[in-house]
Amino acid sequence: MSQAEMLGALLRSRASCRGYLPEPVGRDVISEVLSDAQQVPSWCNSQPWHVVACEAEETARLAEALYEHVGQAGHVSDIAFPTAYEGAYQTRRRECGWQLYEAVGVEKGDRVGSARQMRENFRLFGAPNFLLITTPKALGSYGVLDCGAFVTAVLLGLEARGLGGIAMASVAGFSPFMRDWFDVPEERDVLCGIALGHPDPEHPANQFRTIRAPESEVVEWR
Repeated sequence: MSQAEMLGALLRSRASCRGYLPEPVGRDVISEVLSDAQQVPSWCNSQPWHVVACEAEETARLAEALYEHVGQAGHVSDIAFPTAYEGAYQTRRRECGWQLYEAVGVEKGDRVGSARQMRENFRLFGAPNFLLITTPKALGSYGVLDCGAFVTAVLLGLEARGLGGIAMASVAGFSPFMRDWFDVPEERDVLCGIALGHPDPEHPANQFRTIRAPESEVVEWR
């Protein structure tokens, strides 16, 4: 298999993992993944990402505290969330949401069920390991862009090793909590988290795959 074929296969096989086996991932394996991801390009080679990597005990403590906090706190993020999803973006978002709800048995109109599934974000989907990603405020959108490349590389590195992961903006919606928990310096923004571990192949939330838009919808040739 050529390198191009290997990359394509990784991209097509990767999916957001929302159910994990309890076995933690070793520090050495996570370190390898992060070392590989460090090779992604960045604006002026600034490499703006900073990672806090949590092993099993810390991940469990975080998940318990975050879940409790979210039940009594409002949404506050360092980086503004999207103001609206419209047109094709709203359609794709809804398709993904209903695929998930159908997989876990939440029917349309079941607000209690959908809220319960949403709260699983703050249990970190039961993942045994967690990464927090922050970016320098001063680098603005370009720092965020570079960190996005890094996050993608981490997710592909996990996939290449038979592991699962999911990038989580949800935890950034409670940035003051995350900032306090991890002692994030004021000059950095909480960007996202990555829950990771060994995928549970039997978990219902892992039984669907999102649909990708065709080239004709996203590419304009000139």
